[in-house]
Amino acid sequence: MIIQFCGLSGSGKTTLAGKAKEYFDSKGVNIEIIDGDEYRKFLCNDLGFTKLDRHINIRRLAFVAEKLSRYNVIPIICAINPYEEIRKEVGAIYPGVKTIYIKCSLDELFKRDPKGLYARTLLPEGDPQRLHNLSGVSDPFEVPSNADLTIETDIETISESSEKLIRYIESTLANHL
Repeated sequence: MIIQFCGLSGSGKTTLAGKAKEYFDSKGVNIEIIDGDEYRKFLCNDLGFTKLDRHINIRRLAFVAEKLSRYNVIPIICAINPYEEIRKEVGAIYPGVKTIYIKCSLDELFKRDPKGLYARTLLPEGDPQRLHNLSGVSDPFEVPSNADLTIETDIETISESSEKLIRYIESTLANHL
């Protein structure tokens, strides 16, 4: 199984993956978090944020995920993953891909803004710190048409959301035994 998250920056992807990893580690189930931010520093540092570069980024992360899945590791791709086309491509290429939409309203994301990205979209034109390509604000984010699971982090607690994710992974694993 490969889990590909999709959701806007700050929606809780990495937090939820971390909670799932912590839980499954205690059960002897191997989970590896493929964090988009972390991989952009090393494996994908040659990429920008154009649509093509975002597609290449997801292809690379999915390639790594598939290699891990061969060794009974459940990879969770934690990336914004904004385009339906590439999410479907990953699902068509690799077996057992599950798409989980980490949904959060823009109002809540502007409040959370853990990386200060949303505030940077509001800076005046010409400001060198202004961000012009934030998914869901100044760049597209396509809501998945057929997510296997949707977790709404703006109306659920972290505990409720992580429990939902954990139960989904457990039921998916049980169905494959």
